[in-house]
Parts: sequence; structure tokens; C-alpha cells
Amino acid sequence: MKTKQKPKRVYKGELERITFFTPAYDKRDPNPLKNYGIGCVRCGMVLKGKEGAVHFVFGTGMYLPETHRQWINKPEFRDHDPVRYMGDDVGYHSLIPRFEGQSINKDKCEWLDNKPCYTDGSALRADEWMNILVKEGGEKIWEMLEEDYKERFPLLPNKRSKIKK
Repeated sequence: MKTKQKPKRVYKGELERITFFTPAYDKRDPNPLKNYGIGCVRCGMVLKGKEGAVHFVFGTGMYLPETHRQWINKPEFRDHDPVRYMGDDVGYHSLIPRFEGQSINKDKCEWLDNKPCYTDGSALRADEWMNILVKEGGEKIWEMLEEDYKERFPLLPNKRSKIKK
């Protein structure tokens, strides 16, 4: 989830709320070795603490204008909405393995201050969260990320700092 622009950071107690957007792109090329396809604007919500981070990433369905027009004009997309938003990933970044046999996924994780990272996630869960985001808004997702953080990175109750509203 490398970001191209500086993420927005908001501190709430010991947990940090980070939001980021990556721009849409069109990197199609006739050479299959250079063809990276197209992508929409992506948004990420990351909740970071001392023990790790949890994230929700989704595609907005907003593509470059020329890409959007090409898709709309294709006959095969008449009954399909090619620019629909969708959840990409709900997952975590941990300083330590979360299950037996888990190996380091990144040597330098931007969400763990460039430390090595053990990470995993779920696209199916992201689709569920996307529906919640659309119906209930971003604050509900922050609450869900906090619950996810507490479940994945448990601390002694007297050492936990709850996010204050």
C-alpha cells in the first residue's frame, strides 16, 4: 500500500488514524511485460498503535476520465457497472508473527515506521466493510478498526488507551 502523497494523520490517544488516497492510473501497454492495466482512486484507513496497525483499503470506482469513457462505450459493459466501488482489503501489520509459520512480508513497512512487517488480510471482509461504510459512514469504520486492533494486539486492560471521541 505504498502511498504517493503524504497521508493525513490524526492522533487520538495512543492510536493514530491515518487516511490516504492513491491516484487513478492507466498503465496499459501492448507489451505484456510492461502492461500494468488500469486502476481507480484507492482510499485507505489505517489505525496505528505501538503494537502494530490495522487497515481498510477500498477502490472508489473513480477512474481517469478517458478510461471511464472507453469502458462506458464498450458493448460488453452495457449490463455491468465498471466503475463501482469495492472493498480491497481489511488486514493488519504486526511487528511479530500472528500465527505459526508466518514469515515477514515486508522488510520495511511504512505503517510500522519502516520496521519488518508480518501482514495478512481479507478481500471478502473488505466487501462487507465497504457496505457498512456506504450505509453508516467513516466513523463506524474507525470504530471497527479499533475493535480489530484490540482483538489482534491485546494488552493488559490498565495499559490500553481508548480512543476518545
